[in-house]
Amino acid sequence: MALLWRSGEEPGEVRPGPKPGLSVDVIVEAAIEVADSEGMAALSMRKVGERLGRTGMALYTYVPNKGELVDLMYDRVLAELPAEYDVSAGWRPAVASWAEHTLAFYLRHPWVLQVSQARPVLGPNEFATLESVVSILRGTGLGPRRTRGMVALLFDFVRGAARTVTESRLAPSATGVSDEEWWRTRSHLLEEVAPGFTDQYPMVAWVESEDGGPGTADTFAIGLDVLLDGIESAVAKG
Repeated sequence: MALLWRSGEEPGEVRPGPKPGLSVDVIVEAAIEVADSEGMAALSMRKVGERLGRTGMALYTYVPNKGELVDLMYDRVLAELPAEYDVSAGWRPAVASWAEHTLAFYLRHPWVLQVSQARPVLGPNEFATLESVVSILRGTGLGPRRTRGMVALLFDFVRGAARTVTESRLAPSATGVSDEEWWRTRSHLLEEVAPGFTDQYPMVAWVESEDGGPGTADTFAIGLDVLLDGIESAVAKG
């Protein structure tokens, strides 16, 4: 918490010499670069140290362990999100902008999706992110309890969409099979192992029957629109 909020003196010291002096900020930035380029699985104190031309052990003077480092990384990248939104046109377009920005943020830093939401990091940028969306929803006139539920729903929706896109992007490199090839192969197999599939699952066949069905972007937009309709309904009920 002290590192997140920068209370007290920063651990470690800047040393003169051919190698740049370390600091918490330098270490966090290097760790973000590792996670962005190689994923959370590749993140380690040793890997971050190598990127900085130091040993992994040298980092522990500044950051206690990997868990604290991930918290610092998470709060740092959250600063990329807008601190406020224009609500002059109403809360709905502002929430839509927030959702689009937040989705893009998760897709830029997919490792963030692995940071547990069960126990918040409680850093300043995390609170700023929460402040921005609550500020928008305050315009609905709903009370704190219902607004809190709306905020949780919005985050769960956006994170879920981002997770699906991320998994889809990673699948080809992880399996060596493209999405197109995977679906084509499974479709042929399904016809062989489940004859009469359409008769057995008529509703599934119906929902997949329209050519040019919603892609990822359309699916997100449709889901968000329905979610916002639900908030409007809640507001109308008072």
